[in-house]
Amino acid sequence: MLFRLPQAKRVSANPSPEEVKELAARMRTARRTKYGNLNVQTEVLARSKRSTYLVIDDPDGQNQSITTDDGATWAERQDEYIAEREMVLIDGYIGTDPEFRTATRLYIEAANANIAGMQQQLYFGPPEDDFEPELTVIYTPNLKAKGFPDDRLIMVDLEQGVTRVFNSDYFGESKKGGLRMWNKLVYDRGGLPLHAGCKIIPTEDGDKVCLTVGLSGTGKTTTTFTRQNGSLPVQDDFVAWMPDGRIYVSENGCFAKTYGLNPEDEPTIYGAVTQPDSYLENVSQHGDDVDFYDESYTQNGRATFPFRVIESAAEREIDNADFLLVLNKNDNVIPAVAKLEGPQAAAFFMLGETKGTAAGGADEAGKSLRVPGTNPFFPMPHDLQGNRFLELLEEHPLEVFLLNTGRVGGPDEDERSKKVRIKHSSAIVKGIAEGTIEWERDPDFGYLVASSVPGIEDVEILQPRRLYERTGRLDEYTRHVERLKSERAEFLGDFGSLSDEIVSAVR
Repeated sequence: MLFRLPQAKRVSANPSPEEVKELAARMRTARRTKYGNLNVQTEVLARSKRSTYLVIDDPDGQNQSITTDDGATWAERQDEYIAEREMVLIDGYIGTDPEFRTATRLYIEAANANIAGMQQQLYFGPPEDDFEPELTVIYTPNLKAKGFPDDRLIMVDLEQGVTRVFNSDYFGESKKGGLRMWNKLVYDRGGLPLHAGCKIIPTEDGDKVCLTVGLSGTGKTTTTFTRQNGSLPVQDDFVAWMPDGRIYVSENGCFAKTYGLNPEDEPTIYGAVTQPDSYLENVSQHGDDVDFYDESYTQNGRATFPFRVIESAAEREIDNADFLLVLNKNDNVIPAVAKLEGPQAAAFFMLGETKGTAAGGADEAGKSLRVPGTNPFFPMPHDLQGNRFLELLEEHPLEVFLLNTGRVGGPDEDERSKKVRIKHSSAIVKGIAEGTIEWERDPDFGYLVASSVPGIEDVEILQPRRLYERTGRLDEYTRHVERLKSERAEFLGDFGSLSDEIVSAVR
């Protein structure tokens, strides 16, 4: 059945970017910066995991859910609210390939037009004459859903292809609203959605395609945009890995974290964020100047920008990937890089280990997490992710690596610990692409660790055991190893349908 959009008092349908920006500039929470862009302060500072529910009568045991009858009741309340409001409609495509793109629509209150402008930058377009949305996000930031956590509701109806958002003015709910539903479409077509950036790295042996899987805020965008050999970003947040091995992109722009942003470490992102066509969200501002280091309001400052404002390869077709990085922002015994093989690669993909950041909200920041595929937006049982990953890996082999974007040897306050810096990660990615890293087997975890990486002199960030041994903490190291092995086996063992090969790979 064709979904019918609720009627509004007035609709601005597919306004130009300039018209959307004019609407957004009228918002009382919007300020213009010295760069000519808009910076909007929101009440909600991150995605609302506690308030996200699938509309389903048979719960899957993983996701929060409400019944279809309750879903219909809330949909009716939202429709009644919209009937008295001015709305903005933005049409576009998730993906650019004519054979694979997904027509998607955002319907948002005009009072929060910045969200329309930000989403417009991420959709591919323009919509063609026969445009008919397969996925729809209906967004009312100013309508409370009393009875749900924080009076907020993100209601995901996968069967209808409709996500309804109540009482959140954070842009991420629009972006992830469409991509969460797109995850299911990709899986249903035999592929695997990856919460991953994608870049192309030139080498003497030809171009290498790098995928970077990571939880929001752990370095995925930084790793993707760091330039090795003049590498170019293709995608920042989600790609589809399909049964024929091809990689399909999802978005025409980037939703970048801005905390700590500076032109020395991240010149491409910094330049893209500090120009008139970007939108800022929750970036500290004094007068017309912005401060990317001020975290007094939130560490989760954000910005969107279209790929057209930077040098990129966003329009390039990707036949297959050469290697995949699984990010793990850690602070103990995880090396700066480890090479994973076969089922072991699928196991660490499923473990999705990292430290939570402000991007996941206050409940996750700083905590040790395990998020399968580091994809909290996969709306089906996670067993499916792990098994599909192993299937695709066997059919279309690529190299898989664990990349620590945090520290080794302890947290920040431990003077014996060492930071894995952007320059270290960049040297590692360059070494992987060029095949110049020397490897040896790790006696504790069974994966390969680097004995030599061009551009890195400190072997202790490559082999944490040496750091713990030098600082007289070998017993502490051993306890970490035993704990991780036990916890990992228990975690993977709880997924009833996960391949035995994957579970056994961490024992």
